[in-house]
Amino acid sequence: MNLPSYLSLEGKKVLVTGIANDSSIAYGCAKAMRELGADLAVTYLNDKAKQYVQPLAESLGSDIFLPCDVTRAGELEAVYEEIDKRWGVLHSALHSMAFAPKQDLQGRLVDSSLAGFQVAMDVSCHSFVRMAKLAEPLMSDGGTLFTMTYLGATRAIPNYNLMGPVKAALESTTRYLALELGPAIRVHAISPGPLKTRAASGLADFDQLMAKVAARAPAGQLATIDDVGRYVAFLATDGGRILTGDTLFVDGGYHLAD
Repeated sequence: MNLPSYLSLEGKKVLVTGIANDSSIAYGCAKAMRELGADLAVTYLNDKAKQYVQPLAESLGSDIFLPCDVTRAGELEAVYEEIDKRWGVLHSALHSMAFAPKQDLQGRLVDSSLAGFQVAMDVSCHSFVRMAKLAEPLMSDGGTLFTMTYLGATRAIPNYNLMGPVKAALESTTRYLALELGPAIRVHAISPGPLKTRAASGLADFDQLMAKVAARAPAGQLATIDDVGRYVAFLATDGGRILTGDTLFVDGGYHLAD
């Protein structure tokens, strides 16, 4: 059975950042959007990451494959320049990147360094603003922007530390971008439950957190990268055309629990 047009991404041009390996949330999103017909541009962090990301990009039939380290001058801009050159349009862009120095991430917030806080905010939050600015002229016919957040933005989660305030800023950024860029461009912050990704591996006692969430979530289980990907893909279609500006949970309902 053919999908109705409002659930199709056939011919839509989508940028996916943040794939590190086949356990990445961004990879789950890329797969789902590709299954709905999207053409993909995929980025990788650096030469070390390239060996893991390139086979995935090839399996997805990615049209564009470029490095993108937002701390390196010009790399993010080069991605959008290539998209403009090759496609001339962009319909969706996924921001799935976060970073904090290990000593700041694993220490108390009150002990975090100014430099660590600044780099965490730059990579994890302000880079989304930069992506939105670059995407805007390419989304003249409308589009959707996505970023990834976590429940620790609104609750004090043990061991989430520095990333809590940073993700809170990212969620606020989402609301303001939705206000400024609407109605043509929709903006979403997606909040999955804990997933065993490379980024999460830096958090202390993460396995215990996963077990707690799985036990207490109303759905009785953790979300997978495919669950997150399918939700993101739906929101990128016309089926999600009236939704914007919110933090949307994909955590089996755990955010409702005490």
